[in-house]
Amino acid sequence: MRATSRERFLPKQHTPTWLKLLIIVVLCLGIFFRFVNLEQKVYWHDEAYTGLRISGYTKKEFVQQVFNGRVMNVESIRKYQYPNSEKGIIDTMHSLAVEDAQHPPLYYVLIRLWVQIFGNSIAVTRSLSAVISLLAFPCIYWLCLELFKSPITGWISIALLAISPFHVLYAQEARQFSLWTVTILLGSASLLRAMRLGGKRLWVIYAVTVAIGLYTFLFSGLVTLAHGIYVFVIQRFQFTKPVKAYLVAASAGFLAFVPWILVVINNLSQIDKTTASAQQRQSISALVTDWSSNISYLFGDFWRYEPFFPDLHFPGLRWGRYLVPLILILVGFSFYFIYLRTAKQVWLFIFTLFGVPALALILNDVIIGGKLSVRSRYIIPCYVGVQLAVAYLFASQILSNKALQRRFCNLVLVAVISTGVLSCAVSSQAETWWSKGSHANPQIARIINSSIKPLLISSNHSLNIGDIMSLSHLLNSKVQIQLVTKPNIPKIPNGFSEIYLYNPSKQFRTDLEKTFTIDTVYKNGELWRLKKKI
Repeated sequence: MRATSRERFLPKQHTPTWLKLLIIVVLCLGIFFRFVNLEQKVYWHDEAYTGLRISGYTKKEFVQQVFNGRVMNVESIRKYQYPNSEKGIIDTMHSLAVEDAQHPPLYYVLIRLWVQIFGNSIAVTRSLSAVISLLAFPCIYWLCLELFKSPITGWISIALLAISPFHVLYAQEARQFSLWTVTILLGSASLLRAMRLGGKRLWVIYAVTVAIGLYTFLFSGLVTLAHGIYVFVIQRFQFTKPVKAYLVAASAGFLAFVPWILVVINNLSQIDKTTASAQQRQSISALVTDWSSNISYLFGDFWRYEPFFPDLHFPGLRWGRYLVPLILILVGFSFYFIYLRTAKQVWLFIFTLFGVPALALILNDVIIGGKLSVRSRYIIPCYVGVQLAVAYLFASQILSNKALQRRFCNLVLVAVISTGVLSCAVSSQAETWWSKGSHANPQIARIINSSIKPLLISSNHSLNIGDIMSLSHLLNSKVQIQLVTKPNIPKIPNGFSEIYLYNPSKQFRTDLEKTFTIDTVYKNGELWRLKKKI
């Protein structure tokens, strides 16, 4: 029989001392992993575009001023990655508005100010996300108190969040996703408190979180929709005072976002171009495989080391992939358990927070075609729902009166935490990981930097604009660069010890082969070496 009050779920026992110590250690490790080796992983394509927005330049301006066929030094590229005296915050917002309107401006304004104050190194740029990610700890604790009235569930949620490989990776990313995580948690907690206590001030706070969420990431609208469905169902679809308050608060949040909504509407055609890679249709089996992998990365990913540590041969890590079905079983059972053992006010909140964003993205990918639902950073609300369900399962079983259940749960909790810690430890030593692109750039940079007087040639083919901005952070100052727009062919000057070609189109390579002998230097044809024909 399903419980009718939250007080029935968790026996009133003191938190075991060993668990308190474990949570303290895990929290310290989580903070450590968020700040260790901030500069080590490649500053990849998407982060390089963050740098472009920080600078206040548009991609169009960058291409016009850099892809002009002239030979230039690396610093001429890096100029478009940092704040400068020529462009201000308004230019940062304009750059987003005309070229990247699907990314609202809040995070980009914050990071520009952060870099202006603290410096423009990669570590400093990424540190804003790391600092913001720390705010998620008190927010998820507050959410657990509002949802479960259970401090122990809150502490276990903090532990799971602290060493989650997914959350640690995006805490070290110069993108808005750690800020989005905080807004999801804060908005959810403030909604539950406003529903429980009422009062205009609490609903005003919720309205502010709606606006902040929308100005952080557009998919925050799905979170607000999930909240709305929850409120309506709990109030039995009656026009009660909480329903009215929710509608007013959500409407106020959306009203504050109207200026950017107009920007998005005016730039829909540009958004279609910039999101083209997410619109490629995938088979159902491929989608299911990616969904399963993404959920497992919330708890562990150390088995993904092989592509990023090709020289490391450690069978003890490779078998970790067999943990994926076990993690999926844990997640599935947690949802079943929370439905079986908690009141409707509890399980429905978690189900809607997980289900509404997931269903919206999955239906888009299955019916229209695309892969939005397999981009793990887009389903953070679902991850929050998963972590809440798993934390409740552990909390209830740790306090169980049945010794066998309690010991088994303790063992599973330690195994889950150990998996997260091992994953964070392994990925912290890598120069790239599954969450990033531009994987080849570190090795390509080492090859080019090893030359005495190298020239790097490329065009604006495919993803080259962002990848070249990424590569510029890795190249030595001695490297010269010559960039052109398609279908132009550069006039290559003499006097260089090595001439390299970066990710050329087939036509670009064919045209150059009329004058040069072209040999592959690095895998997949991403780097080629040119030699003049005799």
